[in-house]
Amino acid sequence: MSSQPSTVQPGSPGRKQLISREDIINAALKLLGPNRSVSTLSLREVAREAGVAPNSFYRHFRDMDELAVALIDLAGESLRQLIGDARQRASSEQSVVQGCTDAFMARLHADDPLLHILLREGTVGSPAFKTAVERQLNFFEDELRLDLLHLAAVKKTGLYEPALTAKAVTRLVFAMGATALDLSEDQYEEFTHQIVVMVRMILTGTQALAQSQAGNVNSAD
Repeated sequence: MSSQPSTVQPGSPGRKQLISREDIINAALKLLGPNRSVSTLSLREVAREAGVAPNSFYRHFRDMDELAVALIDLAGESLRQLIGDARQRASSEQSVVQGCTDAFMARLHADDPLLHILLREGTVGSPAFKTAVERQLNFFEDELRLDLLHLAAVKKTGLYEPALTAKAVTRLVFAMGATALDLSEDQYEEFTHQIVVMVRMILTGTQALAQSQAGNVNSAD
């Protein structure tokens, strides 16, 4: 009796015939976690999680580095959207600081793998990963710079070195966020409060420096 070749029926386990770039990205995200870095992922395990042959991976990404950079870019876009929404809802400088910090820490507390990517790969990743994270941080800084300039104009408080102020705030929050990855749940509230106070200290300092600079200019006149 001749045997018939077996076929994979729709809905049964087996490798997918068609796979998208998003399928591979989602498979990689499923493998990540609080203690798993992008740099530890292998092509074969991502392909296995996606349900495709390893060769199918190369239809969408040149190598694992390119996938990692895509994940970092996605993480940056996602977090910028979240923070941007928080800024839009805020009505004052204080509520901007509190709202954005709360949004950041809530996403961190939810063990969002995208945020973990940004916080980890900038310090432990490859040069390509660090460059990608740096690019995302620069995007955050530029958006924050524009927001700070707008608030300073509305409140007439002045702003000393807007780009440097935005960089100081961004780097502080991300550095503190990386530390918060290992905090217990009961430490989150106090840690969030500390970040808010430190950011306000930076903003108070930049306003004082701007006023001092303006005073020096007026004295010279």
